[in-house]
Amino acid sequence: MTLAPDRTSISPTAPHVSEPTHVAAPHHTLNTRLSVSGGAERTHPPKKSGEPNPMGHLTNEQIEQIGIELDAIRAEVMNSRGAKDAAYVRRIIKTQRTLEIGSRALLLFSGVKVKGVRPAFWLGTAGLSLAKILENMELGHNILHGQWDWMRDPKIHSSTWDWDMASPARQWQHSHNQLHHTYTNVLGKDTDLGYGLLRVDKDQQWELFHLGQPIWHLVNAMFFEYGIAAYDLELRGNLQNWDQLSDEDKATFKANLHEMLTKIRKQCTKDYVVHPLLSGPNFGWTLLANFSANIVRNVWSNTVIICGHFPDDIQTFETDSIDGETRGEWYIRQMLGSGNISGPTLLHILSGNLSNQIEHHLFPDMPSNRYETISPQIRDLMQRNDLHYTSGPLLKQAYQVYRKVCRLALPNEEPGRTRWSVVRGELGKVLKGQGGARTKRHAPSTAS
Repeated sequence: MTLAPDRTSISPTAPHVSEPTHVAAPHHTLNTRLSVSGGAERTHPPKKSGEPNPMGHLTNEQIEQIGIELDAIRAEVMNSRGAKDAAYVRRIIKTQRTLEIGSRALLLFSGVKVKGVRPAFWLGTAGLSLAKILENMELGHNILHGQWDWMRDPKIHSSTWDWDMASPARQWQHSHNQLHHTYTNVLGKDTDLGYGLLRVDKDQQWELFHLGQPIWHLVNAMFFEYGIAAYDLELRGNLQNWDQLSDEDKATFKANLHEMLTKIRKQCTKDYVVHPLLSGPNFGWTLLANFSANIVRNVWSNTVIICGHFPDDIQTFETDSIDGETRGEWYIRQMLGSGNISGPTLLHILSGNLSNQIEHHLFPDMPSNRYETISPQIRDLMQRNDLHYTSGPLLKQAYQVYRKVCRLALPNEEPGRTRWSVVRGELGKVLKGQGGARTKRHAPSTAS
């Protein structure tokens, strides 16, 4: 277990970079952790909870054939990228910027009443909310994944793009691109499983802190960008273990904290000082509009993300299950550890095409506008191999997640004890000053 964030370069999963295919290369040299063949027949035992391993019914040959088919799908799309794709992202950028500029212009008159209402306030707030959603989801998230690096446009590149979020791009890319997408849904490895705040799987350790997670979840959704920034910084883990950190780790943390606070100050100055001041007598209404737009953007992005990662039927994996993991197994883990949101084209665009979360986790650097076109192939591949393709409407998925958050706020039942009796027992220890492991907060491991 590392006590501080590992900021060394972790080789990202092969789908993040230009790659040799299964056929062309006997070894995946760009990701030494993954191999084409597992050698001896690998077994997939049940999880510690007793639930069957979701890929336990597949043979080595079937698993690696899945990898070969997915490599072929990826190669076909990546080799066909061109002017149509470039035009798509540039059109989204133009739409987003036009919407933001127009909305901010309207908000300069946000306090003006017309027949008892403030049309500039409501229209400006709605437009700015949509602009922030587009910038965050379809642009920022996907550009920082390197989906448009192939265009070689320095203005639309993962190394230069800066987004309207509290978390600095570089820090987010480390925790998201490198850690989360490499160790998707691996217990103890993927700290995106609840972001160190929520218990979203019964194989995660329960603590008294989790009793309040139905409330933590709602608060986190409203201020999601700040939660992500703290999570990317591993703020809690570093502060809890400060005395055990090396001088180098402390210096790195301080530098990252300064970078994050500088980013937040820049954002707040723009939204809560400069723009409202430009509104003159309408300062208060413009301030409220900017705050509201940020809340709408945060709740929307949180909703899309939790619907892609935590609804029913999403699988998690034991830490030791990825020892010697092959490319095919990695692909299967991405498919079973993600879920899609069904809906119209507008939903896909506003979600950054993360409504196709399964396809995104398979191919993180594939242009987002291509996910919907390959989803029938992915669904067919999974059905042919008896793998569940999780998909459902937004409200259904969101309901399932919140129900899970409420249910897992309580511990698992223990032999001869109900969940509430376990809670009462732990509360009793606290009242008696005994404490215990289940009353403490632990820093998640980011060891690779």
